[in-house]
Amino acid sequence: MAQSSIPRRWPRPRQPLLILSLMLVALANTGAVSYEDLMRDQAMTPKNFAKTFEGFEYEFHEAVATPEVFLATRKGDCDDYAILADQVLRTRGFTTRLIHVRLVGQVAHVVCYVKEEQAYLDYNNRNYFFKLTRAKNRIRAIATKVADGLEANWVSVSEFTYNYQTETKLITHTVAKQAPHEQDPDADDEHG
Repeated sequence: MAQSSIPRRWPRPRQPLLILSLMLVALANTGAVSYEDLMRDQAMTPKNFAKTFEGFEYEFHEAVATPEVFLATRKGDCDDYAILADQVLRTRGFTTRLIHVRLVGQVAHVVCYVKEEQAYLDYNNRNYFFKLTRAKNRIRAIATKVADGLEANWVSVSEFTYNYQTETKLITHTVAKQAPHEQDPDADDEHG
C-alpha cells in the first residue's frame, strides 16, 4: 500500500494566527461592527458612531490600538476611540479635530471635536443619552469643557493628527492655559 503525502495532523498554528482567529470568531459571535462596516456606512453621524461603542469597556493601552483590534476586543481607551472617530467621520464629510488635554494630577484625555455639531465625542460619555458634549470651536474652550467634565484642571491642550500606517501622532499646535488668549492659534475663529 502506498503512503499518502498528506500529513495525519494539521500543523500547529503560530500564536499570532491563533489570536487573530479567536478575535475574528469573537467578532462574528458578538455581531460587532467591523472597520470596513464603519468606513462604508453612508448614514454615519457622530451620534451613530458613539452609539456603536456603548457596550465597549475601558482598557488603557500605551499605544493606539488598530481599528481591527479595538473593534474585535471591544476594549480600548480615549485615544483609540477619538482617533477612529476622526478617521470614520472625515470619510463622511465631517470636519473633525483631535484634541489632547493635559490635566493636573490625571492621565491626559483625548476627544474628537466635530465642527458641524459644535460638540465633541468623548469615550467617557458613549453610554449616556447625550453622546456629544457641546463646546465652542476654540481649542481653549474645548479643553475647559473636557476638564470641567472630569472635574479637573487643565494645563495645556494640543491639536494633533494620527496616521494608522506609520503609527505616529503629529502635534499641529499647543496652547498653555496660562498663555494669553490672543496667542491661541484659533484666536480669530469667529465661532469661538
